Amino acid sequence: MPRLTLAQANKIVETALAKAREMKTKPLTVAVLDDAGHVKALQREDGANMFRNDIAIGKAWAALGMGASSRTLLQRAKDNPQFYGALAAVGQGKFVPQTGAVVIKDKEGNVLGSAGGSGGTGDEDEAVCIAGVEAAGLSWG
Repeated sequence: MPRLTLAQANKIVETALAKAREMKTKPLTVAVLDDAGHVKALQREDGANMFRNDIAIGKAWAALGMGASSRTLLQRAKDNPQFYGALAAVGQGKFVPQTGAVVIKDKEGNVLGSAGGSGGTGDEDEAVCIAGVEAAGLSWG
């Protein structure tokens, strides 16, 4: 079964942070989770506030758990707030359905993990994660 490697996870984080500096976002955190929801790589830029790690992980965890980008989850949460509130409780606070995370897939469509960002706008967080995933030679969803 295909697995996300440490080298791929590190490439995602490295590229995402470089893209964030290019975009001139506020300092942020990028988290990459493996297919079991465990942190594979995580970096918090200088100046990023103390909540950024947990939010980036929570966005990535939600995307992975539901198999959809956090942008999609945000819309679903608006349409069904009771269910998504319950998911946050079931997930013991780790479930953050806010724009800024994508599911990481290989070229065959196998889910390898997820990447989440926190610190910029949701659109910025998502854009840097996408840049990282693509730089690692993977696809996203």
